[in-house]
Amino acid sequence: MRVHVVSDVHGNAEALARAGDGADALLVLGDLVDFVDYHDPHRGILGRVLGPEVSRRFGEIRTNGRPGELREFARTAWAAVDDPPAVVADAVREQYAELFAAMSAPTWAIAGNVDLPELWPEFVRDGVVAAEGRVVELGGLRFGFVGGAPLPVGAEPRRGGPWRPNLLPAGEFDARVAAVGPVDVLCSHVPPAVPELAYDVVSRSAEASSVALLDRCRTDRPRAALFGHVHQPLAARARVGRTECVNVGYFRRTGVPYVLRW
Repeated sequence: MRVHVVSDVHGNAEALARAGDGADALLVLGDLVDFVDYHDPHRGILGRVLGPEVSRRFGEIRTNGRPGELREFARTAWAAVDDPPAVVADAVREQYAELFAAMSAPTWAIAGNVDLPELWPEFVRDGVVAAEGRVVELGGLRFGFVGGAPLPVGAEPRRGGPWRPNLLPAGEFDARVAAVGPVDVLCSHVPPAVPELAYDVVSRSAEASSVALLDRCRTDRPRAALFGHVHQPLAARARVGRTECVNVGYFRRTGVPYVLRW
């Protein structure tokens, strides 16, 4: 059995169309949308709608800005657009039409933190499954899927604004992890809460991770935990007891899937 796994596609439909070549199945672990392209400010939704200078400045503030500066910058930039939520939703739909069409069958996909999973029913098709909360048997192994990203304990999703990231209250995310039950391969967008897996060496910050996923690795001891989210991790893999925890890679840049064989 051969399964290819990708995460953090961020608009790279051309590579996604090749990701399933030679595989019995393709797993997509979230972040299909290219909202802010930090390498090419002309690309991404922010660059195409608000212009490359806004996109470039957004990236600079995200890396080096003061607390609250990014939110105020974004609020001011989007004020120039009529009905920003509708503009963003249309731009996401345009990307999803291309990205979902590029997925080979069979594919199981979950949403990442920058995805809009409420739009996915418009684009899934035969052989391409929205796998959130599902347990799927592939080659005799049970794969469980948990998408999105948890907020810090006590934090609630922000309301309003043009963009509604797929961030869940901690309790809701933990409940999704628990609902999957014991599996052989635990698939998520964010990593278990192992510091070296969650730390991004370029942004110089700890990205979202999950204590609940870490607990499942310790108690259920799956063979593997697969995830993405952290584009340039301090460590791409770590062992938690019996479980090999693997960041499958920043597919937007590498264009190369992670390969499982058994």
